[in-house]
Amino acid sequence: MPGDDLDGVWKALSDSTRRSILDLLRQGPRTTTAIVEAFPHLTRFGVMKHIEVLREAGLIHTREERRQRINSLNVVPIRQIYERWVGRFEELWSSHLLRIKEDAEAQAEKRPKQG
Repeated sequence: MPGDDLDGVWKALSDSTRRSILDLLRQGPRTTTAIVEAFPHLTRFGVMKHIEVLREAGLIHTREERRQRINSLNVVPIRQIYERWVGRFEELWSSHLLRIKEDAEAQAEKRPKQG
């Protein structure tokens, strides 16, 4: 689908550092400084770029509190991906697994009892 409104979310989630930032924010809101400190192998500028991509994708909300920026996770876009790409297939997989279970039980009943 051209122009999919979730393209930015997929792009943001495609990077392991950005996913790690989201994992960090899953534990609770963090200042930008705290996020930068959690990634000592990256420059402040590099972390800030990742935060900006996440913000543009709508995955992070940022509010200013005095002289600090507080970042928090926004799960709505992730939920939208789940509903569109995972939820639709859940019923399909459930019905397949149920059929496999029923077939296995039917086969078990046909086998002669040992004992």
